[in-house]
Amino acid sequence: MALKDTIQNDMKAALLGGNRFEGEVLRNLKAAVLNEEVATGRREEGLSDAEIEKIIAREVKKRNESIKLYEENARPELADEEKKEIAVLSTYLPQQLSEDEVRELAKLVIEEMDDVGPSMMGQVIGGVKAKAGTSADGATVARIVKELLNS
Repeated sequence: MALKDTIQNDMKAALLGGNRFEGEVLRNLKAAVLNEEVATGRREEGLSDAEIEKIIAREVKKRNESIKLYEENARPELADEEKKEIAVLSTYLPQQLSEDEVRELAKLVIEEMDDVGPSMMGQVIGGVKAKAGTSADGATVARIVKELLNS
């Protein structure tokens, strides 16, 4: 079953089962997917699962940024809501790579490239993200690549 259909079915089940919170999170995700389909002119054929995973990862990133702002401004109740939304959204993402796995992947990408230095950090990050897809957090990838290139 396609990821989009899974999200749709889970949303219906949550709403019919009385879980309004999860239902609303999935409804918002479905709207984000629809917006992307319309923006790219692919409303009829829809997006691939990989493209939907990228949207989910982007939504998780937005919520992580919100959590940081809420915590900096002493609003833990709002940060908790965002954390609950992340928990729902994360179930639709592939298993995340550990930092050690990201580090090994980054080393592999660096070995494949010629004459790598700190000025090529963007290219290395791009290579790691291409191999890892949505299973690695972009901020983690950037931090690890920076560490490796500056050591």
